[in-house]
Amino acid sequence: MSKIKVTQVKSSIDRSSRQKATLKALGLNKISQTREHEETPQILGMIKKVEHLVKTSK
Repeated sequence: MSKIKVTQVKSSIDRSSRQKATLKALGLNKISQTREHEETPQILGMIKKVEHLVKTSK
């Protein structure tokens, strides 16, 4: 599987608890923090739930 880089670009303040939990599960706590994950269906689903808060690149 290929890797995907996920960077948080917007704050989680005033977001639902589910979105905050998804960001935490992706390993993102602060703006401009980047994590690299395997491109699995589970990770892609989490990214889709918070796509307005993150930026992705391969």
